Amino acid sequence: MSDIIQILPDSVANQIAAGEVVQRPASVVKELVENAIDAGSTSIKINLKDAGKTLIQIIDNGCGMSATDARLAFERHATSKIKAAKDLFAIRTMGFRGEALASIAAIANVELKTKRTEDELGTHLVIDGSELASQDSIACPPGSNFIVKNLFYNVPARRKFLKANSTELRNIITEFQRITLANPEIEFQLIHNDAEVYNLTPSNTRQRIVNIFGRSINTRLISIDTNTSIVKLTGFIGKPKNAKKRTDEQFFFVNDRYMRHPYFHKAVLLAYDKILPPDTIPPYFIFFEVDPKIIDINIHPTKTEIKFEDEQAIFQIIQASIREALGKFNIVPSIDFDEDTSLEIPVAGQNSEIEAPMIKVNPEFNPFEADSNYNPFDGEKSYNPFDEERKSFESNQFYQEFKAKTPPPSSTPTKKEVPEKWETLYEEPAKKEKEEKLSQAAIDRENIPDYFQPQQSMPEFTQKTLQPKEQIQKAKNFFQLKNKYILTPIRSGLMIIDQRKAHERILFEKFINSLENHQGIAQQTLFPQTIELNASDYTLLQVIIEDVRALGFDIREFGKKTFVINGTPADIQNCEPKELVENLLANYKSNQMDVKLKVRENLAKSLAKASALNYGKTLSNEEMSSILDQLFACTTPNFTPDGKAIISVLESQELESRFK
Repeated sequence: MSDIIQILPDSVANQIAAGEVVQRPASVVKELVENAIDAGSTSIKINLKDAGKTLIQIIDNGCGMSATDARLAFERHATSKIKAAKDLFAIRTMGFRGEALASIAAIANVELKTKRTEDELGTHLVIDGSELASQDSIACPPGSNFIVKNLFYNVPARRKFLKANSTELRNIITEFQRITLANPEIEFQLIHNDAEVYNLTPSNTRQRIVNIFGRSINTRLISIDTNTSIVKLTGFIGKPKNAKKRTDEQFFFVNDRYMRHPYFHKAVLLAYDKILPPDTIPPYFIFFEVDPKIIDINIHPTKTEIKFEDEQAIFQIIQASIREALGKFNIVPSIDFDEDTSLEIPVAGQNSEIEAPMIKVNPEFNPFEADSNYNPFDGEKSYNPFDEERKSFESNQFYQEFKAKTPPPSSTPTKKEVPEKWETLYEEPAKKEKEEKLSQAAIDRENIPDYFQPQQSMPEFTQKTLQPKEQIQKAKNFFQLKNKYILTPIRSGLMIIDQRKAHERILFEKFINSLENHQGIAQQTLFPQTIELNASDYTLLQVIIEDVRALGFDIREFGKKTFVINGTPADIQNCEPKELVENLLANYKSNQMDVKLKVRENLAKSLAKASALNYGKTLSNEEMSSILDQLFACTTPNFTPDGKAIISVLESQELESRFK
């Protein structure tokens, strides 16, 4: 039998590596921009076509490469940052494994123009599918200019699974934000289809956050700064009242490298325990500075997961730092960390004698003597400010006549003053309460109001989707429990309805009908409101703007990354337009994880969840009746669009069994 083991060609090995390193256009942008940062660039320009599927161009003013280095850079595992295994534990650069350029060149058409400052001419390379097509000298400015065209052109299966341009662009913007936040001293420019998305000038960290996420975030930031022997923490956290349901404003950076860390994320949430609105996450931008020897960043191909040597200690430091910052801004009760408020407690010496404190007491003091004005702790007569008023009152003629007619109090109580059955005063409370309950008369059924009487005639409930079929009383008796549940008696027992979930189902079916028929009715606001969005939300809203208008929104683009809201759907009441749009976009992005969900269904589902009736609202009997009438008119009244139960029935048999 012949040998079957063989060495893979470099082109095939590079394509396999590209499956781990290059997952989408955003991965290419990340790797090339990180290389530009490692090259010492102070200005980086990113130019995209069709969300990177057609063109990704990265231009920097870094150190550039010689002709030999430019050619070797596309070889697998070629790197200038590691020479020995020990260097893996002292990494401070962004890239180091030498897989990125080889992987990108294996699945795209790549051009490179690069030149060092000391060279007269630069180098122009053209590589197609890992094969060098040409290498020439060229006149170009110092730095590097990478051009990646036709991503996945030779791997059609990978290209077929790329998402829509709007989705891929948002992924690129996410990677762009992570890199630019960690490097505020570098100038960045992002252009998509000849339209400028970002133009970030060099600044400090706070200003970079404002430039990326909008001016409104500036007033919501609280700074943190903690320095310990293990780690140094700096950055900003958000105020609890401004926490949102969105999860795109949470960032961890270690040594200026973005990372994901669920354990540290939990530490942040625990620091905000009991002060956050329900189902919200505060924004945070936390930077770790640690010794590279105590972390391992070589555990994931994209280098976004990092191991720490002492994670439990850092967990506690994160909690303490955030609570200290919240305490300084009076968000939660805390001690003053800026002033020395320690108490000086005297400590007795070993040979010192302990003397008991002496208290002077006036033995002649009698509080029942009218003329006594002595202080029992002084031993001397003290001034009583009410003494003159008392003497004036006692000298009054009416007081003297009243005193003469009033007999002196007896030292022993009369017979009438002795309470009857005084022995029962000393009986055990539980025994007494039990006897009182037994002595109560039975409740007369005639005293029960008609409101609670069972009705003789009840219309049949014919919804096929509700199992089992129930019959609701004609009188429609409704009760609200904890401003969260609606209770109503039915023939088989007690029906319990979750008011928020019921309203969410009602709104969802209304919005679906509006999208299908394009009959959304807008209710004009008294004063138009403008909303400034970050680049990701701005791009998303541009894509779904027509469907948003079909729901009943009167919304128009108004300047750069800004929309003006003139009206909201008439079915939505008591909702702030800006908050409604923000929650709509946040829910829409979270629902995109469900690949089976269509765009319009996702939009209706997101808006229903953003505008549904909140818990804690007191409802009138008419409002509860209206909710149930609309719910049972829905095609699927039992479940929310997410598949959560809306209705629960407590059977009469179960109620009876509880009292046996």
